[in-house]
Amino acid sequence: MELTIDGKKIQAQPGQSLLTLVKRLGLEGVTLKDKPLAAKIAGEVFTLNYVPLRQQEAEADRPSMRRAMAASGGEVRLLRYGDAAGKECYIRTAQFVLFLALRQLWPETTAKMNCTLGASVYFSVSGADGFSVSALKERVAQLVSQDIPLIRRRVPLQQAVDRFTKDGQNDKARLLSWRTVDYFDEYAYGDFADYYYGEMAPSTGYLTVWEILPADGGFVFVYPDDLNPEACAKVPPMPNFFSVFTEGERWGQLMECQTVADLNDLTNSGRIRELIRVNEALHEKRFSQVADMVCQRGAKAVLLAGPSSSGKTTSANRLATQLRVHGKKPVLMSLDDYYIDRDKIAPGPDGKLDLEHINTIDCALFRADMAALLEGGEVELPTFNFLTGKREWRGHKLRLGADSVIIVEGLHGLNPAMLPENVDKSLIFRLYVSPLLPLNLDNHNRIPTSYLRLLRRIVRDYETRGASVQHTLSMWESVQRGERRWIFPYQENADVIFNSSTLYELAVLKKHIFPLLTAVQPEDPCYDEVRNIVKILNYIQQADVDDEIPPTSLVREFIGGNTFYR
Repeated sequence: MELTIDGKKIQAQPGQSLLTLVKRLGLEGVTLKDKPLAAKIAGEVFTLNYVPLRQQEAEADRPSMRRAMAASGGEVRLLRYGDAAGKECYIRTAQFVLFLALRQLWPETTAKMNCTLGASVYFSVSGADGFSVSALKERVAQLVSQDIPLIRRRVPLQQAVDRFTKDGQNDKARLLSWRTVDYFDEYAYGDFADYYYGEMAPSTGYLTVWEILPADGGFVFVYPDDLNPEACAKVPPMPNFFSVFTEGERWGQLMECQTVADLNDLTNSGRIRELIRVNEALHEKRFSQVADMVCQRGAKAVLLAGPSSSGKTTSANRLATQLRVHGKKPVLMSLDDYYIDRDKIAPGPDGKLDLEHINTIDCALFRADMAALLEGGEVELPTFNFLTGKREWRGHKLRLGADSVIIVEGLHGLNPAMLPENVDKSLIFRLYVSPLLPLNLDNHNRIPTSYLRLLRRIVRDYETRGASVQHTLSMWESVQRGERRWIFPYQENADVIFNSSTLYELAVLKKHIFPLLTAVQPEDPCYDEVRNIVKILNYIQQADVDDEIPPTSLVREFIGGNTFYR
């Protein structure tokens, strides 16, 4: 059988793994940047331990081609750290090594993967007498040097549940009780077994670039730098972000919903309706507190920013409502109206327009308008016509009154380039909105914030714009690249970070999104991204409780029925 791996042709023999073929072609690489971590075949991601051509047991002289290989026509694309799926493989490998090291050193410990902090992730550790980062680093280095093969195996589901229960990992046993098939895939070494819902590198030896730093209650694992994978990324202090995520975990404890199994119990018992009411009340209370802070400072403008599908528009409207309670007269503005005409934007190196670049905004005009308004002047506000791609002037003039407060929503709201010079900075309040979901699958598997935002965006794009799952997914990597460059570096500049996640919404979103996802076929280029979404949703019980969700809820911005848009 002839395969084409990264453009190079090779004859594959039955029983040979992709890793063997990669080495034969001299494609194994030396540095992390060049080293293949996994492979993509016909829309799916596979471990390099995958065997493309199996020898049939019944007819030893007749090899069988695997389904994905047949669908791809023998085309294989290798994934490296610079590919999103390759990076995920690297991170899962790190998870396995970290939890294995913790088990070997402190068998009675409970370790939890909590939250991402830039290019690192925070792990909490409890019940580990004598825990030390130096000892953990030494054991991780030993496991990496042993180059332990990471081979996935399939075991009966009940066997896995019984073993995790006996091992004291009740969080994982409870999660698996919601699994709908009678088997479970896992990676194992010695008496340790775990799974991270996706492929890993072929062996522990691939984990070549990493750092472990001490942190309150645990440690921080630092990933390689995206642009220079041979060095660890820099991790600036993020006290505000960490504080808000910790607050979210307290909310989960308060509402007895810290894992997917907890959410499923609430759904089945009907108590998810109470969860919705409490979660929405907490949001309303937080919006009220932000309005209090704006008024106490005497701010005349709120710059509101956040990544895609964070609920920025609904947040701006709900904050405006709370400011009205204080007797203020809020004025809603959008940074989108300050876009430069499309034909005046220079394309990037790939020949495409990067519409998330700061240079697509007329920052000078915005600063001038903001300065004039804060100083009591009158300005004519622009309106951007997205159909023509040009800025228009429609005679919309604005002068702030004594009780006026501008709320400006936009991607670049926290960028220092938006702040007017020679204006009292106390007049400007900066608010960052992002859904920092504290819900875990289990202690070893968190649900990334970006996962929730992607689900929100798929549902919204389909419901309001008629966009397919494939269309939304095709843009998502570019969207995230823009966020990493233009939003995340400035989130700590905010006066307040607002957690716009709700603990109940995955159960609600499943009803809207599952039929769209399951219609995507394995041959589709985005199939692996869809499969990764489905892997998590398969554990979540669908909740038909849309009637309980208030018309001003952040969730309504995505599933429809938000009264702010009527």
